[in-house]
Amino acid sequence: MGSCYTKLVELRKEKNYSYEDMAKKLEISKCFYWQIEHKKRRLYYDMAKRIASIFNMKPDDIFFE
Repeated sequence: MGSCYTKLVELRKEKNYSYEDMAKKLEISKCFYWQIEHKKRRLYYDMAKRIASIFNMKPDDIFFE
């Protein structure tokens, strides 16, 4: 797993959010979110923005090395 996705996992765990919690916040399925985190689904910028907003961050802070 790339370090950008490792940071996403770390942020999620820091907040004690499950895959299901993240999926609910993003209004997507749990499976869809899991696929993003495990690089099975391409991460588009609009979704990166939505994920970053959950953590009050910018996408580059999470997804850019």
